[in-house]
Amino acid sequence: MISTILTAAAIYVATGIDYLVILIILFSQTKKGQEKHIWIGKYVGTIIVIGVSLLVALGVSNLIPQQWVIGLLGLLPLYLGIKIWVKGEEDADESNILSIFSSGRFNQLFVTVIFIVLSSSADDFSIYVPYFTTLNTTEILVSIIVFLIMIGVLLYVGYRLANLDFVSEKIEKYERWIVPIVLIGLGIYIMFENGTFNALFSFTF
Repeated sequence: MISTILTAAAIYVATGIDYLVILIILFSQTKKGQEKHIWIGKYVGTIIVIGVSLLVALGVSNLIPQQWVIGLLGLLPLYLGIKIWVKGEEDADESNILSIFSSGRFNQLFVTVIFIVLSSSADDFSIYVPYFTTLNTTEILVSIIVFLIMIGVLLYVGYRLANLDFVSEKIEKYERWIVPIVLIGLGIYIMFENGTFNALFSFTF
């Protein structure tokens, strides 16, 4: 049981630590009471990834589309990065993710967070699926509980780091550049790693 707990914790850290920078940026732009959107979005997004991975491990292999299709989710952070960059030139008060999604049909930040989590978790399937196939029912339940706890730990660490004075000051000072660069870079990375660019190029030519 101890080995299952430690292994599950290690696997989640290995797959989730790269999301810490995004969490720090998101938390740095929240106002009081808005943090819940990030918590909800991160939990829902990760639970979807874990749930689909578990179903695939149990034999429902047709749930995951081709990898290049998953890479299309990278268009969201790419769009956000470009949008924030343009907004930053027009109005500094409207140049963050919260402001962009404060009105209109998609006015809940947690929806955006869910899609960012899903788009940045495409590679996690290749780790979660084989991992779940090695576990029995009890070990699967224990692992899922550990994952849920680790999500909270990662969120708390991201929140605390975002509220450190020197971190928040740096992000606020260079927000105009940091936020769009990170999001655009994330979108390009997701599409590149999943072969989306190659697939689209082959369709075009």
